[in-house]
Amino acid sequence: MSQYTFLITIAIAFLITVLLSPIFIPFLKRLKFGQSIREEGPKSHQKKSGTPTMGGLMIILSIAITSIIVIAKVNSGTLNYEIWLLLLVLLGFGLLGFLDDFIKVVMKRNLGLNSKQKLLGQIVISIIFYIVLRQQQFDTSIMIPGTDWKMELGWFYAVFIIVMLVGASNAVNLTDGLDGLLAGTAAIAFGAFAILAWYGLPNLNITLFSLSVVGALLGFLVFNAHPAKVFMGDTGSLALGGTIGAIAILLKLEILLVIIGGVFVIETLSVIIQVISFKTTGKRVFRMSPLHHHYELKGWSEWRVVTTFWLVGVLFAILGIYIEVWSA
Repeated sequence: MSQYTFLITIAIAFLITVLLSPIFIPFLKRLKFGQSIREEGPKSHQKKSGTPTMGGLMIILSIAITSIIVIAKVNSGTLNYEIWLLLLVLLGFGLLGFLDDFIKVVMKRNLGLNSKQKLLGQIVISIIFYIVLRQQQFDTSIMIPGTDWKMELGWFYAVFIIVMLVGASNAVNLTDGLDGLLAGTAAIAFGAFAILAWYGLPNLNITLFSLSVVGALLGFLVFNAHPAKVFMGDTGSLALGGTIGAIAILLKLEILLVIIGGVFVIETLSVIIQVISFKTTGKRVFRMSPLHHHYELKGWSEWRVVTTFWLVGVLFAILGIYIEVWSA
């Protein structure tokens, strides 16, 4: 497989997103699909109110179109079960996010779907994902990164998959709070998995799928970098989170997701720590959670916070790749 195919995959996804955006963003404006900003959030964010959201639709379309075209081309017109599963998660979690965004911006309920509705939808998609995997006699063990130790989970692997997909989608969703923050950190994480999928296994299909995500996110960054002209909304963040969890599962790099997705883990832990601290002591550990808001309230510019988190994401990605390559 020529490495030009990898570059072409990124380029196609990038171009699709960039070409869709000038059409899609005005369309979202006409429909008045503008973001509502929480009053308890940083005051500097109030000026973002009304910025078009649901831009994740462009990302999802770009990924789906690119991956189907490119992967079908290199596989003589066929797609294997792994790609169908990734599309299931991408579209399924994306639909959940779309419903959440739609309720927020159209029905004017700022919290969107309630937690039980969202969790139920995530669990249903995760169960379908597991059922298809088991039909393919998928390995139900997990590897410990940096070692040769394998742990067989048996029936508990179903629970593990649900926790992974739900946890990943929510963790990525929490990271989507500043212009370009999630698009950049997610592009880095998917890029790391693309490298591992090709050089570690190799798995051409997942490599190309991951690269289509990278290309779509880079294209989205053209319009999402500060000052953002469009937000991806839960439509994009839930879809991306579920998808990166699914990729880690299919590559049997489940535990490594905690390292490569270190930024998402830290953001989630900051929320958990904040809630526990406030409920038990009445005091806040951070000025505001998730963590990116804490640094904003400390006086950092939005761009400084975003680029710092991007850099941390790169370091986590390098660490994850190193651990996997070193243990191979």
